Amino acid sequence: MGQRGQSKSLISRERHGSAAWLFLGSLCGIFLGVGVFTFGYAKGAAYLTDNPAACANCHVMREQQAGWMKSSHRQAAVCNDCHAPEGFVPKYATKALNGFFHSWAFTTDRFPGQIRITARNRGVTENACLKCHAEITAGLRAARHPAERVSCISCHASVGHEQ
Repeated sequence: MGQRGQSKSLISRERHGSAAWLFLGSLCGIFLGVGVFTFGYAKGAAYLTDNPAACANCHVMREQQAGWMKSSHRQAAVCNDCHAPEGFVPKYATKALNGFFHSWAFTTDRFPGQIRITARNRGVTENACLKCHAEITAGLRAARHPAERVSCISCHASVGHEQ
């Protein structure tokens, strides 16, 4: 192949490379735009606070917020105290993970009618119960085998969300 043939081939590769980058950039821009729009439309900044009203932004959580408003826990705890782990990074990592999956479920219309807690979030809530009620639970936990976990939620499922 002569010098002229190599030159055309190089220009052709550069155009294809530029087109690929343009396509990739456009795709990223679309995803970013949709994400920013969704975050704004869903009042996403509210979820960065500890305000319980943020949890009721979504219509599915209104019953839980109303139950919390009637409960004795209202005087002592907000949603994040029971449903987010301690520490800045674990708290916001959990909120981001839950927020992503909640948004995905709503966007794809695959949200269950009855809210269910995931195993990971159940562990977060159980740890919160044990921390706040350490005096009460210490005796219960000491009477059991160290490997045996006591599940607060198994007996106290409606605590915090009175009906």
